[in-house]
Amino acid sequence: MPQSPSEGPSSVVSDQQNLLAEQRRALILDEVRRRGGVRVNELTRRLNVSDMTVRRDLDALARQGVVEKVHGGAVPVVETSTHEPGFEAKSALELGAKEEIARTAARMVAPGTAIALSGGTTTFALAAQLLDVPDLTVVTNSVRVADVFHAARRPGSGEARPGAATVVLTGGVRTPSDALVGPVADQAIRSLHFDVLFLGVHGISVEAGLSTPNLAEAETNRRLVRSARRVVVLADHTKWGTVGLSSFARLDEVDTLVTDAGLSSQTRAEMAEHLPGLVVAGERARAEGEGR
Repeated sequence: MPQSPSEGPSSVVSDQQNLLAEQRRALILDEVRRRGGVRVNELTRRLNVSDMTVRRDLDALARQGVVEKVHGGAVPVVETSTHEPGFEAKSALELGAKEEIARTAARMVAPGTAIALSGGTTTFALAAQLLDVPDLTVVTNSVRVADVFHAARRPGSGEARPGAATVVLTGGVRTPSDALVGPVADQAIRSLHFDVLFLGVHGISVEAGLSTPNLAEAETNRRLVRSARRVVVLADHTKWGTVGLSSFARLDEVDTLVTDAGLSSQTRAEMAEHLPGLVVAGERARAEGEGR
C-alpha cells in the first residue's frame, strides 16, 4: 500500500514523543529513588504535562517493576537485598538501553586482546557485538555468553571461522541470573590475567559501590576485578541506587562506567565525582551521528 504524505512526519513526531516519554520516566524514577516517593500533582507541575500523562508514566514504570503505585503517586518497589531476578526476567527490561550500552562498549575492544565478560544480560548483549572482532580471547563465567561465541564459530560446517574468538568458560555453580560462581570459578579466574573486564552489575551506589544479592557471585566478581588491567562496568540507569546484599568493588576500582541516556543530570554529576570515567551511550551515539 502506498505511504500517505502524512505518515512520514507523523512517525517522526511519534519517535520524538517516545523519546520524551523515556526521559520523563527516567526523571520520575530518579525522583522516586532519591526522595522515597513522588506525588502526581507535583510531577505535573515540574514536568509541565497533564495529570493523565503522569499517570501513564507511572503505569509504565509499575509494569517494569521499578515503582509501586499508591494513592496520588508512587513509591519505590521494596525488594530485599537478597532478591535476585532470573536471567529471563532481567532480559525483558531496558532492552534499548542495553543494546546502546553494548554497541558503545564494543568500540572499546581491539582485535587480539584478552577480555573477560561477567554474567548478565548487558554483557550477553555485548557478546553479540563482538563476533566480528578478530582473534579475541574471551574469559567468561556465563554459559549464555559462551554460547553466543560458540554458535558463531559453527555456522553449519562444524569448523571455526578464521579469527574466531577463543573462549574460556570458568565452570562453577549456576546462579538464578545464569552466572557461574563459587570455588571452581574463583580458582579458574585466579590464575588468569586479562586486558579488560566488562562487568554487569545488580546495583551501583556511592556508599555500597558495586553490589550483588548473591554472596558467591560477589566473591567471583572480586576475582574478576583483581585479574583485570582495566574494569569497565555496563549498567543502565535503573541500576543506580540499587544495593544488593554484598559489595564486591568500590567505585574508584572502576575505570569506566558505560550507562544510557536515561540517567538524570543530577545523578550523572554525582557519578562523575566518584568515577574516573563516565560514558553515556545514547548521547555519544547521537553526537557521532550529528558530526558526520
